[in-house]
Amino acid sequence: MRLKLTIAAVLTAAAVVPVHAEPRHVYTTMVLEAFATKVECPGIDVVYQDLVQKAQDMQMPDGTTEKVRKAIAYLHTGGKMGEKQDDDLMAEVAVATQAIDMDQRRLGMTNWCEEHKKTLAGFIRPKG
Repeated sequence: MRLKLTIAAVLTAAAVVPVHAEPRHVYTTMVLEAFATKVECPGIDVVYQDLVQKAQDMQMPDGTTEKVRKAIAYLHTGGKMGEKQDDDLMAEVAVATQAIDMDQRRLGMTNWCEEHKKTLAGFIRPKG
């Protein structure tokens, strides 16, 4: 009987412990990779709603996708589009940009595109 009560207590405790969301920078990098794939790789489009769903799946706060999109646009257009976001998010976009640039140079654009078509399959689609 004690074993059953102990198991029940453990299961109850596990149910109320919040699941930790992944760090936002992981999501920020993923969104930037999706947009870079759209821009750099022929015949690819981004499914924005799928990015929103992924943010929800990763337990990001509501509005994260739009904030990340605005930060990317702001940084990549020199402030002509998008909106400046908090310093942490802007730093995440800058770091992700550098990492993607290095990957593109290391792999070459053709290989980079092929790799990301596979890894981002849930967010990008062939234009059609």
